[in-house]
Amino acid sequence: MRKLAWVIAVLMLAGCGEGRDAEAPKPKPAATSAPAAAAAPQWAVEVRGETPQAISDLTGWLIEHSFMSTVVRENGKERVLVGPFNSKADAEAGQEKITAALVRAKKRNIETLVVDYPTAQ
Repeated sequence: MRKLAWVIAVLMLAGCGEGRDAEAPKPKPAATSAPAAAAAPQWAVEVRGETPQAISDLTGWLIEHSFMSTVVRENGKERVLVGPFNSKADAEAGQEKITAALVRAKKRNIETLVVDYPTAQ
């Protein structure tokens, strides 16, 4: 009797995933939306200090204040970017928010610039 229960349990579990591939919709590649997004110019806010500061300290502070940042390496130099933004006006609004947070935190010698978001990372 025990063997029969095991056989039934194994057969039931084996049939659980059957037919799942045929019913599940397969995701379509986003090839049509990628060129449109790549063609639109994107902007970012570069955050950098006048004095050498650890990248992890700066990105950690940005994350603590709800600014998602990206570290981009160009020509052997690391840049901290917040963004991308779809328009220059959005990037400038983001720059104002970051600058206001820096003033509130009494962070000195840190500047923000609106720059083109690099396409290749």
